[in-house]
Amino acid sequence: MKINFTTKQLCLKETFSIAYGNYDKREALLIELSHQNCKGYGECVVIDYYQINLQSFVLKLKEIQTQIEAQKINHPKDFFKFLLNLDLHPFLLSALDCAYWDLFGKLENKSFIELNNIPTDHLVESSITISVGEIDHQIEKINKSDWNKFKVKCKGLNKFDVEKLLQLNKNIALDSNASFTDEDCIWLQNNVEVQKFSYLEQPRPIDNYKILKKESFANWMADEDCQNIDSLEELIPYYKSINIKLMKCGGLTPALEMIKKARELNYKIMIGCMTESTVGISAGCVLTGLVDYVDLDGANLISNDYASGNFVENGKIILSPKPGLGIEMK
Repeated sequence: MKINFTTKQLCLKETFSIAYGNYDKREALLIELSHQNCKGYGECVVIDYYQINLQSFVLKLKEIQTQIEAQKINHPKDFFKFLLNLDLHPFLLSALDCAYWDLFGKLENKSFIELNNIPTDHLVESSITISVGEIDHQIEKINKSDWNKFKVKCKGLNKFDVEKLLQLNKNIALDSNASFTDEDCIWLQNNVEVQKFSYLEQPRPIDNYKILKKESFANWMADEDCQNIDSLEELIPYYKSINIKLMKCGGLTPALEMIKKARELNYKIMIGCMTESTVGISAGCVLTGLVDYVDLDGANLISNDYASGNFVENGKIILSPKPGLGIEMK
């Protein structure tokens, strides 16, 4: 097996504004694993509030390259056990795990969905993100969109804006990216109208969730508070829902285990994304038959996508018939 890796720049179609800041581009690391004329792809991106440094990832890959290339082609779960011994950041772990699943499926001529017996008869539609902005501009974007589900970003709580969104009679979620206060959360979870929002994501900064009440009108969803499977037990009294992102939890292999445990604990589950190309989105798409919510609009927000595969069209998940994760470079 051979490994190649390169950094890429993802350019956004328009400035992406969230509570953490404004972005026009994202840096990405593309990983290619190859064997017997088959190539598998994985990806991770720079997210500043996760303090990601791609150059440190590149140095790490150079350090472990010979160990990776010495691996025999085994089941992806065995490859993942090998990766766990290398002390990798979850973002880099995810890129390698996804690339290997893509390669393994192509070598076996089977899709990830076939290999894992994942249902595809009721794929949940994805939301599209509406950036932080003036409320009337956000509503204009929603009304003009061909998508059916929306995640509206906000920076702090404006009760007047909330009331305007509730009047739209659309499928809307709120994502404050940890910018709500305790008082905001109390007001929201005691407001019966708030149950019209499909979910309210990561209302408070990390580890500040104990003001939240699971049995309230708000469907609180953990994002940054829910990094991996170890978070699930602790969050039970506070969150009804969790957002699983492959880069956060370390890839498809741990995501499958996390979904299984979250179901046992009666969580609602979302597959989410960062700003990613179709490489990253293709990996997320294969899990959409297992979850309640989907937010995989990352590749729809960029202007220079460099791959094809599974994709999202006006919210609908379109699965590639090709093996592995169906990823090909353009």
